Amino acid sequence: MKIRTLTIGLLLSVAGLQACQNTQKTENKKDSISADSISLSNDSLMNKIQQQTFQYFWEGAEPTSGLARERIHIDGEYPQNDQNVVTTGGSGFGIMGLVVGMERGYITKKEGEERLNNIMDYLAKIPRFKGAWSHWYFGDTGKVKAFSDKDNGGDLVETAFLTQSLIVVREYFKNGSETQKEVAKKADELWKGIDWNHYTNGKNVLLWHWSPTHDFGMNHPIQGYDECLITYVLAASSPTHPIDTAVYNQGWARNGKIKSDLKKFEIPIGIKHNAKEGQVGPLFWAHYSFLGLNPIGLKDQYVDYGQVVENHARINIAYAEENPRKFKGYGADKAWGLTASYSITGYDAHHPDNDKSVISPTAALSSIPYTPKESLSFARYLFNHLGDKVWGKYGFYDAFSETENWYPQRYLAIDQGPIVVMMENYRSGLIWNLFMQAPEIQDGLKKLGFQSPNLK
Repeated sequence: MKIRTLTIGLLLSVAGLQACQNTQKTENKKDSISADSISLSNDSLMNKIQQQTFQYFWEGAEPTSGLARERIHIDGEYPQNDQNVVTTGGSGFGIMGLVVGMERGYITKKEGEERLNNIMDYLAKIPRFKGAWSHWYFGDTGKVKAFSDKDNGGDLVETAFLTQSLIVVREYFKNGSETQKEVAKKADELWKGIDWNHYTNGKNVLLWHWSPTHDFGMNHPIQGYDECLITYVLAASSPTHPIDTAVYNQGWARNGKIKSDLKKFEIPIGIKHNAKEGQVGPLFWAHYSFLGLNPIGLKDQYVDYGQVVENHARINIAYAEENPRKFKGYGADKAWGLTASYSITGYDAHHPDNDKSVISPTAALSSIPYTPKESLSFARYLFNHLGDKVWGKYGFYDAFSETENWYPQRYLAIDQGPIVVMMENYRSGLIWNLFMQAPEIQDGLKKLGFQSPNLK
């Protein structure tokens, strides 16, 4: 994996229990939290978390593009003056969050339409690479910000995360007002403009990067299993530039070698993670591809993805309960969940075999469709025991360590976005339903041999 294709090497309310129609009404209240969350129903607790986290992508968005800033630091200056840098993958998560915000009443439909119309126009005019977007852009100028020396062109995985949201927006607006239909049309045109097949370079595997200056010089094949399944599903589903089924079977599934019979904490892993033998990767692998793609009951000839993602979360819970390194606050009904996030010494991809005592709230909260009881217990633990140490302007901060008394006031788009979306998928199935109903996705999943209760 492109160790969380994000910033490795770079340091890098009560807002009201009811959904508000006007965000201005809660502006002065949203930074405060209740002293005791036990009095809140589960539904109110989730609404509180979603609404405040949503503000990262609404109030905190980069103003020219309307897209999600890569990071927002409440506790200090931005590294390398990157406060205008937007992230395409995180923006995709945020766009799905805007749909949640409209549906929940955090913003009005008119506000959402205007923001999304601006975003679609912006995405159409910034540089693209055979239809794919780069990992980062300077939001104010629209110019590419290279992720690394050779990574200055198209990033197919970040593009896939963004494309999930384009399909969701199209499905949400396609039968709406004339304005909404126009936004849906723009989203559809953007999705159809991506040349997925180009990124095979004539081979039976998708490659992560391509640029006009370095061609396929990065030479990073996308193979399972990590966060990238959605890339293959979209590439197979494309009505304009689809990949062949052999690309999925040989590339992603490695001709069946993706299967695994190994267990961890007596829980079947079910799939060969892109990690050392017997290890599981960071928990975002169970989230990013599945914000739109519903994993529940999703099976191909190799694995049951619903079981894979649930067991991934349950392995994290079992690890926290065993707590072999005796870190403070760990437990199945306390703090659990290891993923890529800020860490004490920069940025790290945490997992049970790479535990630095750092808990990332997105790990447990975004797993709520798989582990609702334990995810809600985690949320209550944070509110009732850590309070303002971990909760701020845009929801729970990115990461913390009780052991090290480390509570940075920082946010990352790709960690905040899944919280809003996956919590909504648990509550209503909204984003899953919109994405899975798309005709191209239905056809693409069937083409790849998938079974799902959502296939008609």
